[in-house]
Amino acid sequence: MKVLSYNIHKGFAFANRRFVLAQIRSALASVDADIVFLQEVIGEHHHHARKVVDWPTAAQCEFLADSLWPHHAYGRNAVYDHGHHGNAILSKHPFSAWDNIDVTNHALERRGLLHGVIGGGAGAPGLHVICCHLDLLERGRLRQIQRLVERIHAAVPAGEPLIVAGDFNDWTGQAGALLERELGLIEVHRAVNGVAAKSFPAWMPMLKLDRMYCRGLTPVRAQVLSGPPWRTLSDHAALFAELEMPS
Repeated sequence: MKVLSYNIHKGFAFANRRFVLAQIRSALASVDADIVFLQEVIGEHHHHARKVVDWPTAAQCEFLADSLWPHHAYGRNAVYDHGHHGNAILSKHPFSAWDNIDVTNHALERRGLLHGVIGGGAGAPGLHVICCHLDLLERGRLRQIQRLVERIHAAVPAGEPLIVAGDFNDWTGQAGALLERELGLIEVHRAVNGVAAKSFPAWMPMLKLDRMYCRGLTPVRAQVLSGPPWRTLSDHAALFAELEMPS
């Protein structure tokens, strides 16, 4: 199973100089992942719709899903007068359920956990997928990680596979350590390559902000997509992984 996580910076290149959503769609399609975790996805923006050339008529997650990912979920987090944005998950397989959990700490950073279940039903285990984008300040991040831990304990059965991915803003590694200790999650890039991924800034990745964790799955391959065309799209590099499902 191929999985990708990417902060798309609302479809704009660094410093909002160019609108590159169509190029992002082409880059995503070239990877052909089974599941795509996206952060900073615009659902609606009236100002951009009037002023930006090539602004899509559909929500960004629908535009990016195109015909490759017929199933998608969008969690609206930040709401303003002219629109809203949040997290999204694109999938080649149908969702049996999904929910967006508000984990906002203050009005300046509206955050959520987008929790979907792919497959399952009739007694069969589903694949749980959680997309997140955490606060810039460590105190807020740790509170949000605790909310994530509580959500997983409450809503993800121990025997069902789980992937948690997104922009953790966790350059110190404390939030990730809590996830591993409390939930037994595996940090995918470190499991494969021995170190966490450097993903920011995209043109010269130095900070370990983006992460992918799993439980009940085996990491087979993991890499940071920071070469062409990725380095000229968002301010973040994308994370790619191959995970082996249990038999």
